Amino acid sequence: MTAGPLPAFALYLLGKPPPPVEWEHRWLRWPDFWLPADRAATVEALREAWERAGSERVEIACGGGRGRTGTALACLAVLDGVPSDQAVAYVREHYARHAVETPWQRRFVARFDADRPGRP
Repeated sequence: MTAGPLPAFALYLLGKPPPPVEWEHRWLRWPDFWLPADRAATVEALREAWERAGSERVEIACGGGRGRTGTALACLAVLDGVPSDQAVAYVREHYARHAVETPWQRRFVARFDADRPGRP
């Protein structure tokens, strides 16, 4: 699943459990082209990945690297200060032109800011 140095932590966004890996990881049940099965667990896992990325190598992966991974990256951008209504465009510009593939994934990102703990 990874190329280059091994991650210290990984977040796998898949419809079924990932194969075993040597590093610490979390799996979120997230079927291809859809949304994660557990929204609260997803917010928690993305926050953990964002926090750890400040000092560790973090991997985020799905099956194709566009829809689910792009959605997660857009949510991380929101955590990092990008306005939620600009996060999809930001990820498409800086990661992959076709990231965040479905209307419901775009809506998930747009509403992600409201899911953040401590937000009104």
